[in-house]
Amino acid sequence: MLQIKKLTLTHKKDLREILSDFSCVFNNGDKAVVIGEEGNGKSTLLKWIYHPELIEEYCDAEGDRLVSGEVLGYLSQELPTEDQDKSIYEFFSEKDYFWNQTPKELNKMASRFQLSPNFFYQDQKMATLSGGEKVKAQLMRILFSEPTVLLLDEPSNDIDIETLETLEELILNWDKIVIYISHDETLIERTANKIIHIEQIRRKTKSRYCIANMSYLEYLKKRSSEMENQARQAADERRQKQIRDEKYQRIYQSVEHAQAVITRQNPSGGRLLKKKMHAVKSMGRRFDREDHKMTEMPDEETAIYFELGAKAQIPAGKTVLEFSLDQLQSPDGSRILATNIFLRIRGNEKICVIGKNGAGKTTLIKKIAEELLQRNDIHAEYMPQNYEDSLDLSKTPVTFLSVVGDKEETTRIRTYLGSLKYTAEEMDHPIRELSGGQKAKVLLLKMSLSGANVLILDEPTRNFSPLSGPVIRKMLAEFPGAIISISHDRKYIEEVCDKVYRLEADGLVVNSRM
Repeated sequence: MLQIKKLTLTHKKDLREILSDFSCVFNNGDKAVVIGEEGNGKSTLLKWIYHPELIEEYCDAEGDRLVSGEVLGYLSQELPTEDQDKSIYEFFSEKDYFWNQTPKELNKMASRFQLSPNFFYQDQKMATLSGGEKVKAQLMRILFSEPTVLLLDEPSNDIDIETLETLEELILNWDKIVIYISHDETLIERTANKIIHIEQIRRKTKSRYCIANMSYLEYLKKRSSEMENQARQAADERRQKQIRDEKYQRIYQSVEHAQAVITRQNPSGGRLLKKKMHAVKSMGRRFDREDHKMTEMPDEETAIYFELGAKAQIPAGKTVLEFSLDQLQSPDGSRILATNIFLRIRGNEKICVIGKNGAGKTTLIKKIAEELLQRNDIHAEYMPQNYEDSLDLSKTPVTFLSVVGDKEETTRIRTYLGSLKYTAEEMDHPIRELSGGQKAKVLLLKMSLSGANVLILDEPTRNFSPLSGPVIRKMLAEFPGAIISISHDRKYIEEVCDKVYRLEADGLVVNSRM
């Protein structure tokens, strides 16, 4: 059993409570997903559960965690800095439990994650692995430690569709405790049986959470129904209040007028009016007390929305890309990843490249971006898988997005950031202090402000919450320009992309719709 008692997390910089008085008990069989908008403290909660010292630099914590002999295994959202320069062999061999594995067990683990048996002994640096390969390596090392509690921060990020299915199987068959964060709605829908929803409401001045022991789809349906019923009841009570208040005001004004015109020669009538006014005021005080008990309008953290590329039209017959490559080599030039690559895109086509981890998808899209970003007949913008390749982490979102820096532009940028659920304080935080989803928002806003008509996107939905995911997909589906993307997000592929290509060793192959 894992228990959390009265946990409050407070951001040190702006003293904002990101979680307030949180208590929860986890038992074997719980598959708990933590959901909420970007920057709401989901990753911070997971870090604190694993090791409270991980958040001491930026967050104060009050509360208790009772582990009761559980063995915790933690997958961080990014590969830790200290592991970047290690070889794959060093990464695994430094842990004693790796040496407890028999060759048969190692082979079985590698096969489970679609890797070769000699993967564990390679000299390749961890930093040079693809995003999905890094996740696989960390997951395997965690499983070697035989944990009883899995704490997984975005395990679905960057892994290929085959491994996503392996991850689903792992979570579904785990008979102990799993607590995870994911932006993959399909994964959540298929695996979660406990929902922990963290919200920041009232312009991020108040933290609220909900724990529901049910599936994700059941939770969404129940939440929507409750919100609708509450809104209906609150609206009805306010209509009744308006009718009552109008009637009360007429009575009050009538008595007040009678008091003003009554003569001194009618003292008994004056006394009656005084009693009547006393009764009217008493009625008003009773109404005030009743108003405090009225049903509140539902206070809900809404998903983000902004328009992307409203004027980014491309003529239907225009050739946006005609790309050919005899050989696609790994970044270090040591391997040939694919041959005979050809890709043609016309008009506002939206295409997605899928493939196994390590196939070279990110390497390919970088080459495509290099070509398109130099073109003058189109306006292309690129969102890399690693946001730091395009962001200046020392700048604030406002300064990064500014071009001329005048007051009018700054006000406009702040308005846009506000629509993306940034607080005034977060707008002035260095980008390095923002969550992955908040960084992604900055890049999408940059694309929108730039007027680009071609978007090159490497895993565009990977850091958006499952609540914002539908909005992001709708926004990209309605984008009037062309989109060239890599994704393993099954809902993104289904709802946004016109064509899907699989990157194989012998080139790009048209894939059937997912």
